[in-house]
Amino acid sequence: QVQLVESGGGLVQAGNSLKLSCVFSGRSVRNYALGWFRQVPGKERDAVVVRTTGGTTYYGDFVTGRFTMSTDIDTNTLYLQMNSLKPDDTAVYYCAATLRYYSDIGDYAQPWAYDYWGQGTQVTVSS
Repeated sequence: QVQLVESGGGLVQAGNSLKLSCVFSGRSVRNYALGWFRQVPGKERDAVVVRTTGGTTYYGDFVTGRFTMSTDIDTNTLYLQMNSLKPDDTAVYYCAATLRYYSDIGDYAQPWAYDYWGQGTQVTVSS
């Protein structure tokens, strides 16, 4: 059984950085397409950054070079490094994974494409 557990959220001032972690248990993270999503109350869950098993990466338009996803195969952990944070980045952040293959990379940016989700971690950016 695959489980994803996020950590690293918190309160941070605008302009600062935060690094989220997602520990992947059950199977090797290298076998999965991976993604970070975020959601604010009353709105849809949006893709922040997603990566296929082939290494193709898609970034949400709002990222503008500020966020980077990485993985540590040895610790089976997925990371999201967030720099130059803005108040609009305030949201619950989720990591996600799937073994499914989609020919259209745009599908990987959709929440329905993922089978496994973490519980979410709150990020609050103050102005």
